[in-house]
Amino acid sequence: MLDGAAGRSQASGQKEHMQQYSRIQTQLLAKQAELSRRLQSIKDNLTSGRSADSQEQAQELENAEVVDALGNEARNEFSRIARALDQIKNGTYGICIDCGETIPMARLEAYPFADRCIRCAKAAETERRSR
Repeated sequence: MLDGAAGRSQASGQKEHMQQYSRIQTQLLAKQAELSRRLQSIKDNLTSGRSADSQEQAQELENAEVVDALGNEARNEFSRIARALDQIKNGTYGICIDCGETIPMARLEAYPFADRCIRCAKAAETERRSR
């Protein structure tokens, strides 16, 4: 009898996680759409015509460098979101890529494209800094 109750409890917990993942998936899709719009705007800005005035051209080039850097950051975030969406689709979302433990829901809600638990993320950051 306890085994049946434990099984139902585990199934209930999995169903709850899937509902929460669904909510996160919706947020990720919305963020992905926002980033797509932002990237298109950046692309449009970078390909717009340049001024004939050399002083204005210098300012435009400087602005273009800033816009390009913002575009790179948006592309990186877009990539992380796409990876998280793939993990949701493949059933591997919420599992640490280093230790295989379940990533706490609070972490996923705060940082939806987390692919490491906090312990492994700290270890990876420490290793990255020591290089």
